[in-house]
Amino acid sequence: MRLRELVFGAACAAAVRAAAGLRVADALADTPATAEELAAALGIEARPLARLLRALSCYGIFTEHADGRYAHTEMSRLLREDSTDSLRYIALWCTAPWTWEAWPRLDDAVRSGASVFPDLYGKEFFDYLHDDATDSARVFDQAMTHSSRQSAEDIARSVDLTGVTSVVDIGGGQGHVLAGLLERYQELRGALLDLPTVVANADPRLREGGALADRVQLLPGDCRDEVPIQADMYIIKNILEWDDDSTRRTLRNVLAVARPGARVLVIENLVDDSPSMKFTTAMDLLLLLNVGGAKHTKESLVSLITEAGLTIGEIRPVNAYLHAFDCTVPA
Repeated sequence: MRLRELVFGAACAAAVRAAAGLRVADALADTPATAEELAAALGIEARPLARLLRALSCYGIFTEHADGRYAHTEMSRLLREDSTDSLRYIALWCTAPWTWEAWPRLDDAVRSGASVFPDLYGKEFFDYLHDDATDSARVFDQAMTHSSRQSAEDIARSVDLTGVTSVVDIGGGQGHVLAGLLERYQELRGALLDLPTVVANADPRLREGGALADRVQLLPGDCRDEVPIQADMYIIKNILEWDDDSTRRTLRNVLAVARPGARVLVIENLVDDSPSMKFTTAMDLLLLLNVGGAKHTKESLVSLITEAGLTIGEIRPVNAYLHAFDCTVPA
């Protein structure tokens, strides 16, 4: 029976996507409501909505009371856009239209070890996303923003910056992690290094006129080519997953500029030794499909970090799906 349920996994993903797209969770307040009441609020048909809610309730997303009214659960609240920990855009991103074309090609990706995107769409993943799938690109940006903000809070709480006066967020996107650290440590100065188009859209707190701008340097560039600044700590989060060559180049560039004793905090999803294995291994397969990349095991990441010449200290979980490798540049 379990295998039968698993092979219908697409139905569950599609149901979550439908609920997120229809904003069912936003329409349902703290008071339980019938499918008819929700349908009237959403301007849709009641009977199909009831079928959708029944299916989702089987997975703990909404719950059906004995009187036929539906109520929120912990998971369904995460589909609300106004939820602090909202996963609405993550749900829409992971079920975006292109994914339904890519997943059936997983056997090809496993066979070749390469992305299926060039064969499917005639171009690489990010080129396709921004040229041909602008709605997916918008959802992707929103999903990454929500995810970064949430993990930034976890990182700011977990990292010890004793003795650190300057930090560089390498490939840090909009700089949510950096902003979180600067807000927490008032004497800290920072720099955000990422591609020019990314840095241009950095968190408003970091840009000119922002609350943290006077303590931040925005550095347009590619960490695979150069890391052009010294600091007490370098943070590298979720960018060492494209291919081993890119990982080696990035770490070598840090070693080339960093002072002895500088800390390098590598933060990644692991596909082993993780409380969230179903999530991280699914992301690993999606990464294989779209860019030919891979998430790391603890052993593979330790091997690459050690090979680069860094000394690894503590390895600790940041949250249920991220681990931090606290490293030091040797003398």
